[in-house]
Amino acid sequence: MRIAITSDHNGVDLKERLVNWLADHGHDVDDRASHVGDEIVDYPPLCVDVCRQVVDGPADRAIVLGGSGQGEAITCNKIRGIRAGLCQDLFSTRISRGNNNSNVLVIGAKVVTPELAVQIVETWLETPFKGGVHQRRLDQIAAVEQGETP
Repeated sequence: MRIAITSDHNGVDLKERLVNWLADHGHDVDDRASHVGDEIVDYPPLCVDVCRQVVDGPADRAIVLGGSGQGEAITCNKIRGIRAGLCQDLFSTRISRGNNNSNVLVIGAKVVTPELAVQIVETWLETPFKGGVHQRRLDQIAAVEQGETP
């Protein structure tokens, strides 16, 4: 799978660990924030960049890492066609993929341990979308994105 990944300064160490894990598991990883270090950076441009990779097609999915992940999830979900799930545990991760077919995973690097983050990524990649009633709801969400009332 082609996965774009980004992080602000809060997620640099976790991003490095996840990039290595993803590559070791056969994924094509595009580190979109390899330039980010310890200096404080604003996350909105990073989120827009990685989400555009998904919407425009170079990436199948994306992973965004921030401090809490809250602002990153909000930013990502402003991009038409993005369904970003903020996942801090395995239950929400399974729902994010299985019910909501999320194409962007957001993790708070200050919220989860690195070990749990790896489990979250693995679960997110392995959980299939269920379709059915959930597809109907995604179609309604897409209508909202278009300014329609579902």
